[in-house]
Amino acid sequence: MTDTQKIADLLFPEVSAVPQDLEEKYPPRALPEGARVTRFSPSPTGYLHIGGLFGALADYMTAKATGGVFYLRIEDTDKKREIEDGVSGILEGLRAFGITPDEGVTGFDSETGAYGPYTQSKRVEIYHIVAKDLVRRGLAYPCFCTADELAALREQQEKDGALIRGYFGKYAKCRDLSDEEIEANLRAGKPYVLRFRSDGDENRRVRFDDIVRGKIEFPENIIDEVLLKSDGVPTYHFAHVCDDHFMRTTHVLRGEEWLSSVPKHIALFKACGFRTPKYAHTPLVLKIDEQDGTKRKISKRKDPEAAVSYFVDSGYPKEALIEYLMTLLNSNFEDWRRANPEADIYSFPFNLKKMSVSGALFDLAKLNDISKTVISRMDAQTVFDRTLEWAKTYDAEYAALLENDPQKALGMMALDRGGKKPRKDIAMWSQVRSYFSYMYPALYEKDYTLPENIDAADAAAILHDYSQVWSPADEKDVWFEKIKALCAPHGFTPNVKEYKQNPDAFKGHVGDVSTVIRIAVTGRTNTPDLCTILQLLGEEAVHARLADAEAFYRAQA
Repeated sequence: MTDTQKIADLLFPEVSAVPQDLEEKYPPRALPEGARVTRFSPSPTGYLHIGGLFGALADYMTAKATGGVFYLRIEDTDKKREIEDGVSGILEGLRAFGITPDEGVTGFDSETGAYGPYTQSKRVEIYHIVAKDLVRRGLAYPCFCTADELAALREQQEKDGALIRGYFGKYAKCRDLSDEEIEANLRAGKPYVLRFRSDGDENRRVRFDDIVRGKIEFPENIIDEVLLKSDGVPTYHFAHVCDDHFMRTTHVLRGEEWLSSVPKHIALFKACGFRTPKYAHTPLVLKIDEQDGTKRKISKRKDPEAAVSYFVDSGYPKEALIEYLMTLLNSNFEDWRRANPEADIYSFPFNLKKMSVSGALFDLAKLNDISKTVISRMDAQTVFDRTLEWAKTYDAEYAALLENDPQKALGMMALDRGGKKPRKDIAMWSQVRSYFSYMYPALYEKDYTLPENIDAADAAAILHDYSQVWSPADEKDVWFEKIKALCAPHGFTPNVKEYKQNPDAFKGHVGDVSTVIRIAVTGRTNTPDLCTILQLLGEEAVHARLADAEAFYRAQA
């Protein structure tokens, strides 16, 4: 028995398996050549962040574009930050926007796939098998340093003016403990962590090719990183290496904040005898700070849009947010979309090399524009169904109005929908209520404010005469002819071009006359097709509103 074998058995007496057993249990995946295996691996520390959805979409698109596998792994080794049922928020956030992993965690204590468990806290046996093998090969050792001793170490490094801070070289007090000292400490019950025995040299460089950022080099890792904490739970660095190898991850996509960790990860992969996956470090999701105009990372504390649930609660269509995130993920997406306006978004030829190396600036105004376009392409039934689905959760009163008269609601949703230039007014389902509030007596708010060029007396006269001729049975051409016929008797012209050529000859044009009617029945100066609105409101409601507005204007004249 070698000395290192003895220490390995003392540290892990319950572990009899070896890494080769894991290699056989988790063999290479049978996938087509070039297929990529990616993972989304959040911690259950709160809601799904917009940056998390951004990363998950990149993972998902990378796997789908290559005929590979995208899986969900939960990294719950940091129990201090974990919240109760944090996994549900992650799953709900992904599902809300149509991102479905091929395998991995699917719910509370449930998962699918042959490479699990997919929750790190359930994989401790795997980490211990690899850790014991590292000890046996002299590549890991127990460290018994207390918190006070580590603090003293840091103070000494400050006094020494050490350029690198951490547990390494002459500062690694436990690195060269004898077998007898280790055994005595263990028998005395001293707590310990397991550290990696680095063979790095700060004067040497480690080089790698980042798919997003190109060729990068750093000094080699010289720190004896902690592999297992005192409770036997792995650190992120060690768990990441074991998990990505045995889950056969080929491409690791993660935020740029992890870039400096690559040297230590490459060193760990090498020490374990594992093949290093390809890395792609994606840009941070940023926003413009309203106070000083600088760019900053979207903050959970400051920004409601940091939570993916914000977009669900607001009623953004899932297609719209995904569409917008794609504009941030690939620089050529917008050109592709213009050339393929009706194509399924997942048919886009996603390419990691088309990602920006600078921060992805999140712009709510642009998201709203994209969302309006997405909704404008939907048919009335889809808009009705989606609005009702949202309202049942967030606005029960409005849901009841929609369900009480679905045909009226469908007609309302169909206003100016379809055709080559559909209206683009609605960005989220939460806006539908106010956008069409004039359609329902319970929501309708009167606003008789007239344009400056129309006085109250003229408005009252127009409404009086219009109420005598309007009929819900009129087709659009007939309806418009009746409005044009009102123009001359009241000093307006039915010809807009004529008014522009000689504005002093008329009080206004046919558009102004229709605006008076529009204001009277909707309280708005701008709405979709007025003819259809009047038909949907019905004869009784239209005449009542015309009469109320006429009375108001007569009182003002």
